[in-house]
Amino acid sequence: MSDIVVILPDGSELSVPEGSSVEDAAYEIGPGLGKDTVAGVVDGELVDKATELHDGDDLVIVTDQSDEYLDVLRHSAAHVFAQALQRLHPEAKLTIGPWTDQGFYYDVTNVDLDMDDLEDVEAEMADIVAEDLPIERVLVDREEALEKYADNEFKREILETEAAGEDPVSFYQQGEFEDLCQGPHVESTGEIGAFKLLNISSAYWRGDEDNETLTRVYGTAFESEQDLHDFLEMQEEAKERDHRKLGQELELFSIDETTGPGLPLYHPNGKRILDELADYAKQLNLDAGYDPVETPHLFRTELWKKSGHYDNYVDDMFLLDVNDEEYGLKPMNCPGHATIFDQRSWSYRDLPVRYFEDGKVYRKEQRGELSGLSRVWSFTIDDGHLFVRPDQIEDEINLIIDNILSVFDTFDLEAEVALATRPEKSVGSDEIWEQAESQLKSVLDDSGIDYGLEPGDGAFYGPKIDFAFKDALGRKWDGPTVQLDFNMPERFELTYTGEDNEEHRPVMIHRALYGSYERFFMVLIEHFNGKFPFWLAPEQVRILPISDDQLGYAKKLQYQLGDFRVDIEDRSWTLGRKIREAQEDRVPYMVIVGGDEQEAETISVRDRKEREAKDVTVEEFRSHLEAERDEKRAEPDFLDE
Repeated sequence: MSDIVVILPDGSELSVPEGSSVEDAAYEIGPGLGKDTVAGVVDGELVDKATELHDGDDLVIVTDQSDEYLDVLRHSAAHVFAQALQRLHPEAKLTIGPWTDQGFYYDVTNVDLDMDDLEDVEAEMADIVAEDLPIERVLVDREEALEKYADNEFKREILETEAAGEDPVSFYQQGEFEDLCQGPHVESTGEIGAFKLLNISSAYWRGDEDNETLTRVYGTAFESEQDLHDFLEMQEEAKERDHRKLGQELELFSIDETTGPGLPLYHPNGKRILDELADYAKQLNLDAGYDPVETPHLFRTELWKKSGHYDNYVDDMFLLDVNDEEYGLKPMNCPGHATIFDQRSWSYRDLPVRYFEDGKVYRKEQRGELSGLSRVWSFTIDDGHLFVRPDQIEDEINLIIDNILSVFDTFDLEAEVALATRPEKSVGSDEIWEQAESQLKSVLDDSGIDYGLEPGDGAFYGPKIDFAFKDALGRKWDGPTVQLDFNMPERFELTYTGEDNEEHRPVMIHRALYGSYERFFMVLIEHFNGKFPFWLAPEQVRILPISDDQLGYAKKLQYQLGDFRVDIEDRSWTLGRKIREAQEDRVPYMVIVGGDEQEAETISVRDRKEREAKDVTVEEFRSHLEAERDEKRAEPDFLDE
């Protein structure tokens, strides 16, 4: 039997016999590691420790000390839920039960459940954990597996799709319960230290609204009760920060069923913030040498066929019939930018050519998946497309990454980075994809940025580097992206004249600094809990006259601070109520003026942290506000000085 070579996290190579599993490789490294192995990460995918390795695989061994261990634990908790449910409701029909970033869920049908029922299920789960049942992987002949699920059309569909061609297929058993599953799982139910069922919702089978509606039960699990307690506290904080709740309270945006689902309406406060975000992104683009362009909201579908979107994206497009011609609302801006590039001749000296556009796009998401600003039908991408020579790729991507990281710094967000590789549905040759993936990997390796792999999550036309925003509560949200594309220039026959006077094909780079304004706005609302930095705040200063006698002085101050967004609270309220209202509206600064301030021509300044300073000159306050705005400070800090 010949050997194969796998690549370990430090870049070293490990030689193991052909047919070796993840666990076998761990024992090759050392008996202690072999004994502690729970699972593995092979080419970025979390797998069972019995998974067979192949030559050239990237391998990470997962133990109970690894970050991935929590995913394994939660997957096992999903099986404990399913076992408990079927003990109490044998008629329940199971579908799928994966782990998630927050815990796990299981989709079921043929059973009526409400929140009160979850208490009984939780009690049964506790019994199963106390029984400390071994969780064992068993292989079952395909025909036997199909017989087991004679009455479960969902599991049979999985056997005939994801598990097509597999024989035998993988099951996991714990006590009397067994489930079709690829794993991985912990060794026994007793390893689940703490768990909680969180809520119930409906979901479509396979996420398709034309399919059957299922009941989805969400839960979470941790190694300890303390970890669970901390998580539940964070969940309560997340409810308070929910952008849908704050969006209504702060009059930022609304989504009205009359105007259509997934189509946000921005109110004046929200539009002011979006304008500030657009100005910031525009300046970054101009400073980096991008030229602004603009493309229409729809094109003839001939363009989408030429770009490849029609074949690969048509189910997500809004299509229109106009005078017997088919048009499509644009799901992406790139074909329009490629067409602009194609309108003239280019020399190698002209490249790179960089375009940017805040382009409105439309994608027909399933209605059940729409949620606030995080998942919508209509959204705006702060899009950029570069047309570069092959020798310019790495320098341009490094410059893009620098700009993206500056966005994270400005908004006080942490970044999580991943390389997303070729999806199952894609265009282009194997050679092109291998070249593109290799170049992106080289940039990341040379940059020293820590990154993970997202196998199969690339765009249909090329691999990409994804940046996720990590907010104040430690949650991750999809964000900016850098995509390398050798395919679209080929499909559009884009060329430039090289130094040899021959025609050459440019490489196209797709990039966004925010990802989309909608999702980024959602992240910022929740990250800052509606307490936006001074430069972003829709209302930056609110003047609070103690009585109507100071209204004239308040208007004079408003004029003196006219470069900022300043309002006057002129309702006949007590000062205490005016302050409370400004606090609830999360206004960065309150300027309080009474008779003493009017006489001295000074102000008292109070911030939303309830700090206050008296006898402040208007000039001193104005000078600080200018610096705070221009430097884009993350937090109002006049009263820190």
